[in-house]
Amino acid sequence: MALPRLSGYAPIALALLRVVSGLLFLEHGTQKLLNFPPRSMPAPELLSLLGVQGVIEIVGGVLIILGLFTRPTAFLLSGNMAVAYFMAHGSKNFFPAVNGGDAAILFCFVFLYLAAAGPGAYSLDGRGRRF
Repeated sequence: MALPRLSGYAPIALALLRVVSGLLFLEHGTQKLLNFPPRSMPAPELLSLLGVQGVIEIVGGVLIILGLFTRPTAFLLSGNMAVAYFMAHGSKNFFPAVNGGDAAILFCFVFLYLAAAGPGAYSLDGRGRRF
């Protein structure tokens, strides 16, 4: 069976999960603060709750992409997404598909996994070593 041979690629798959999640998270921050990609609403004030969230998404996204301080960053981002879900989505409806919070839930648990598993291959934390 060929599937057990795939386990050798786990550090690379983990790195891909880290980088893609970081890029998607970064995009949410750039959309909030830099209007890229363009959005219909104006950019929030930097010191507002939404503005601070945009900064967290940009800084956290870059750190996750680079694999720098991955475990503590991912842990903080996981908690941040849990709070964001309950503040912005959970009160609208119980079902994530209806309340628009499915991305927040996914980010929360992907970041929680990264906090536990580490950055994977090709990270600044590992300086080229594979975990």
